[in-house]
Amino acid sequence: MSGFIANADDIPVFLLAGGRSSRMGVNKAFVLLGGESLLARISTRITQRQRKPVALNADPDWPDTLGLTLVPDGIPGKLGPLAGVLTAMRDTALRYPQVSHVATVPIDSPFFPLDLIARLADAIQGRDDIAIATSFDRDHPTFGLWPVSATADLETWIVSDPKRRVRDFLARHDVRTVKFPAVETTIGPLDPFFNVNTPTDLIEAEKWLAALEGIS
Repeated sequence: MSGFIANADDIPVFLLAGGRSSRMGVNKAFVLLGGESLLARISTRITQRQRKPVALNADPDWPDTLGLTLVPDGIPGKLGPLAGVLTAMRDTALRYPQVSHVATVPIDSPFFPLDLIARLADAIQGRDDIAIATSFDRDHPTFGLWPVSATADLETWIVSDPKRRVRDFLARHDVRTVKFPAVETTIGPLDPFFNVNTPTDLIEAEKWLAALEGIS
């Protein structure tokens, strides 16, 4: 690695699953894509590369963690994705006090790049930097590396800012963006951060999966 972080494989990873899944109608972590749940697919992609145990940020009554360490939000009320990021920061500070950053990955984007965390880590230039993924001219901050040093600022911001927009918090910090290209498939270019929010998205994801398997 040429950046501040010596070894991306040692970065703790949190899978973010604290949303309401209201548009899916059921817990989208457990909907099946190619016969496998989204949660299983995503955790498998992460554990191929990372050495530390992967943690799951989800409700305390989560039905099945698939062996992942369950860490619920410390702040109640489902206050958005940055509440999960704050949980990840706090837990990392407790379990891995020597680590500068924690990675977050949402559980509804099954095609994210295998080199995601390595490339984000390579963009980090200092202990306080944030790195987020971009594709198709869109930011994907839930695919990010977050500095543990920002824990206090994020906690204060979450409880004091009524809108809690992710971009507003990012504007307070040094942010490195990492652009990821489209994935070429037999049916066209796929956004690697395509996410599954609705039953229609799930049908489309099945088509992308078949296209990817057709070129593998």
